[in-house]
Amino acid sequence: MSSVGGITNGNNNLQLFSESSKTNDGDELSDSPLVVGPAGREGVKVSLSGAGLKKSSSVAGRDSDIDESGLPQSVKQILKMIRKLQQQISEKLAELQAVMADKRLSPEEAKVRIGSLQSDLAMLNGGLLSANASLVKAMRQEGLTPEQVMKASALLMKS
Repeated sequence: MSSVGGITNGNNNLQLFSESSKTNDGDELSDSPLVVGPAGREGVKVSLSGAGLKKSSSVAGRDSDIDESGLPQSVKQILKMIRKLQQQISEKLAELQAVMADKRLSPEEAKVRIGSLQSDLAMLNGGLLSANASLVKAMRQEGLTPEQVMKASALLMKS
């Protein structure tokens, strides 16, 4: 008997899922509300509030210009990633300014929060540098025309 991390492959009294949905008599538990066959499955229904709908449409609309640009898919994905990183950096900068302006914090607490936010910003800036390098590499690999390069540059500046 072999053992991996304290789990053995011997007799452990576990049943396969398909076996567990049967009774001892071999009859299916079709009357049970907990066991649903493939034919009885329904999709999950979700209803969003007005604010949720607005937010979901603004996120989708934010990158619609990238989606409609006609650029290769790899370039589009990197442009979207760059926009997301730029947005996260803006949010962290706003948090940093709020912490620096908050006079209710003790100097020690402010120092800890500022250090944490600066660390987050450094990580995001590193990701942004990496994404920009990936964009340049992808544009070279895809052999973009000068017009496509200009389009990608314009989308990059638009964020």
